[in-house]
Amino acid sequence: MSQSKKFISELEEITKGVKNSFSTLEDDLLFKKPNAGTWSIAENLEHLIILNSSYFPIFEKVKKGTLQRAFISKIGFFTKMFGNMIYKSVSDGGKKKVKTFPLWEPKLYSDQDEAILEKFYDHQKLLIQKIREMEPFLGKGIIIHSPANKFVVYSLDKALEIIVAHEKRHLEQAKMLIFLT
Repeated sequence: MSQSKKFISELEEITKGVKNSFSTLEDDLLFKKPNAGTWSIAENLEHLIILNSSYFPIFEKVKKGTLQRAFISKIGFFTKMFGNMIYKSVSDGGKKKVKTFPLWEPKLYSDQDEAILEKFYDHQKLLIQKIREMEPFLGKGIIIHSPANKFVVYSLDKALEIIVAHEKRHLEQAKMLIFLT
């Protein structure tokens, strides 16, 4: 199985998990917060949409061959260190709470956006399309930067691993909210 097919398969499973876990919930439960410091199910999904979408301009530059690399990206130690550090922080299943960058905070503040599940499903289709477009560039050692900081660099392959692990993390966090609401 190609690398992109593996990522796509995992994203399809996550999308099924979201459908199975949340499609029968009333809208008020999707937006209910157990406390002020915890995101609702809808906010977890919105966060994934915002964060994943922030990679799309970088993917476009990779496709066009116009991505400008920071000097630090030429030092393999840093690309491995940053990639592994970020992956580790998002792949723990949500056990440790990690503060996100303001750029990636959910923008939902109420149940104004009741179509959050459809919005998430549409986003997943787009994300899968973007990953398919990245197939020719996978396994080639292409180094990209984080959308949040151009000096945080890691491989394109690691970025996709991070995206998938991050989605799994937030799906697990959102599932736990069903029991807390």
